[in-house]
Amino acid sequence: MMFTLTEVASLNDIQPTYRILKPWWDVFMDYLGLVMLMLAIFAMTMQITKDQVACLPCLEDSEEAAGAKHNSFPTQSTREAASGAPATNIPLVTKDLPDRAVHELLVTHQHTAVKAEKYANQPQPTGVKTNLDYQQYIFINQICYHVALPWYSKYFPYLTLIHTLVLMVSSNFWFKYPKTSSKIEHFVSILGRCFESPWTTKALSETACEDSEENKQRLTGAPSAPKQVSLEGKDEGTNVSSSTPMLGVKFSADKPIAEVPSSMTILDKKDGEQAKALFEKVRKFRAHVEDSDFIYKLYVAQTIVKTVKFILILSYTSTFLAKINFKHDCEPDIKQLTGYRKFFCTHNMAFMLNKLLISYMALILIYGMACLYSLFWVFRRPLKEYSFEKVREESSFSDIPDVKNDFAFLLHMVDQYDQLYSKRFGVFLSEVSENKLREISLNHEWTFEKLRQLVTRNTQDQQELHLFMLSGLPNAVFDLTDLEVLKLELIPEVRFSAKVSQMTSLQELHLCHCPAKVEQTGFAFLRDHLRCLHVKFTDVAEIPTWVYLLRSLRELNLIGNLSSENNKMIGLESMRDLRHLKTLCLKSNLTKMPTNIAELSPHLIKLVVHNDGTKLLVLNSLKKMTNLIELELHSCELERIPHAIFSLTNLQELDLKSNNIRTIEEIISFQHLKRLTCLKLWHNKIITIPSSIGQVKSLESLHLSHNKLESLPPALFTLPKLRHLDVGHNSITVLPPDVGLLHNLQHLAINSNKLEVLPKPLFRCTKLKVLCLGHNALTVLPEAAGQLVQLTQLELRGNCLDRLPAQLGNCRLLRKNALVVEDHLFDTLPVEVKESISRETNVSFTSGL
Repeated sequence: MMFTLTEVASLNDIQPTYRILKPWWDVFMDYLGLVMLMLAIFAMTMQITKDQVACLPCLEDSEEAAGAKHNSFPTQSTREAASGAPATNIPLVTKDLPDRAVHELLVTHQHTAVKAEKYANQPQPTGVKTNLDYQQYIFINQICYHVALPWYSKYFPYLTLIHTLVLMVSSNFWFKYPKTSSKIEHFVSILGRCFESPWTTKALSETACEDSEENKQRLTGAPSAPKQVSLEGKDEGTNVSSSTPMLGVKFSADKPIAEVPSSMTILDKKDGEQAKALFEKVRKFRAHVEDSDFIYKLYVAQTIVKTVKFILILSYTSTFLAKINFKHDCEPDIKQLTGYRKFFCTHNMAFMLNKLLISYMALILIYGMACLYSLFWVFRRPLKEYSFEKVREESSFSDIPDVKNDFAFLLHMVDQYDQLYSKRFGVFLSEVSENKLREISLNHEWTFEKLRQLVTRNTQDQQELHLFMLSGLPNAVFDLTDLEVLKLELIPEVRFSAKVSQMTSLQELHLCHCPAKVEQTGFAFLRDHLRCLHVKFTDVAEIPTWVYLLRSLRELNLIGNLSSENNKMIGLESMRDLRHLKTLCLKSNLTKMPTNIAELSPHLIKLVVHNDGTKLLVLNSLKKMTNLIELELHSCELERIPHAIFSLTNLQELDLKSNNIRTIEEIISFQHLKRLTCLKLWHNKIITIPSSIGQVKSLESLHLSHNKLESLPPALFTLPKLRHLDVGHNSITVLPPDVGLLHNLQHLAINSNKLEVLPKPLFRCTKLKVLCLGHNALTVLPEAAGQLVQLTQLELRGNCLDRLPAQLGNCRLLRKNALVVEDHLFDTLPVEVKESISRETNVSFTSGL
């Protein structure tokens, strides 16, 4: 043979791991296919080695008569002649022979005569003599094999083999087709890893512990575990019949979490990393497979093909069962070769083929029943939907989602093998399970010692910890009892447990893209101790709802999208409970000021709005905030000073940085703001300063840098309390002599302008401590600069100076590091002056140490 049974049977083989996708009927049909394959090969072997026909000619009536006359067996006389009995005595020729040879010849002749006489007395044979030789019989047998036998008797084994191979290929085609085999291979690989993962065993073990703990509590009537404050108000699968709504927040009692043995909470680092990778693989595989139902359709198609094939085979095979006979009449057109027209033939394999065909039909019938049951199972219920409801009921992972399409179909197939696979696989579909894994791995990696090394001192000399892109909040953080500032950034799951109450020094919290939940005990601590909170978000839903209940909060910073479409979702109406809030900072893209913000007016003293270039159109709600002391409106695309500001009678500082203000004629209205001391109009497009600026007598600090000013009005220098004036980065060409009237001036910045000469009255401002004259067109620094005896910082770099006056030595507080000037100009100073400035620096540095 050209192939062995093993080689043919390999067509029905699949990878051993694929067995979990073979329901019992597919396995049964595979075994039936093997039996049919063995039957087909056995029939082929028998046919090749033993299949033949034996044929004899049939005599017609006329030929029989002639044969009786001419071809019958001989008569008596003939028989006598044939027997060798002499009819007459024929003398033996012994002439010329020796005597001894003659004697032997006579003895032999006598024995022959005796034997002939003995056989002559036996009955003579009967029958028909055909006069055909052996070669003619072989020829006739071969001709009649092809002429007399029905085609099914000759090709039955081959048809059986072909049908069996087609059924085998159809049964496993979905495992071989490239578009489906890759998905199936990936699924089986992931499923096997999930089944064997230590995390699966651990998660289900914890579920068993929780169930036993719940039963114990149910029997003893023990109270449930601590309640939690969450973003959703309540978690899925939890009983919150006693939940109490509090201003949009629900304190919901989660399922009690049993204390598991410490050995169970420790997961090997390698196993933890593998489990994390499995979660990611399952997530990506689900997204990929749930998009289509091609595997389901292919399986249905191959099942239908097998069913149609079964019906076809059974229908035409049964008609040929009666045609397999032992006897056949053969009438080949070979009379001219043999002398006979008709032959009678026998088929030696007829009985065996008949039994094999009956067996094959029985196997096909059973195979067809399995196919019909398979179709019934496929169409009995929707296999493109799979529910983990039973798993959710039996485990603590109530968030396991239902799946659909090919993913659902594969899980249905797995259930026919063993439902435990789906149950263990569901662990890796649960976000709760993934979060538990992250928590265990996180706590294992981020120990107290490691976190302690990351604690630093910030500019306010506070102990600060910054955690970035972790999977959660390590429990060891709560053991840092001296921590004052906690910054959390890009952490998807932040949960403040009751242990947060150990952080008695915590006052400032930063949540940057960190949706956070807090247990009720932990919330009570934060509510009473937290003073400053920064929340950065992309969507408003990321703002924890418990933020609006922190009654001891002094400062709140909200950074994210708070456009007008989302104003109703901000939850600012809940801020009425922030009774101690003093500072509110909104860095967003508002088009109008939220109306409910006015409810904070009794206690809010500082409001900051950084609008990131979005035009702020409506500010009417500001009028009610009469207790405001500081107001910042940055990047709001304001073109004029908003009139609503003039109602803020307690305002002391106004900052309108980075707007689009071109004129400030409304500045005269500031005279009604008796407490206004600081006005910042920097980074705008102001061209001129109106003379009415002199009416704002209370001003102590004025910032007009980065505008388009070309001159300064004399009225500006009539402000008696002005101590800080910044008009840098403009196009001012002349500094009016009236600047000498500002006797209280301590800081003057007029750098990056077009000054060529400094007025002498400038140096009458003897209280000047900072003088910025850099990047102008000055050619000479007057010797009167030595009169500024309180000067601590002088900037001259970027001018056209040739030398520095020696009188700078009179500025005893001026240090070299605060003298911003080119090195060659510093070298023009007398040696003693340079040494004095340098010595002053060294002394100051030494005293500082």
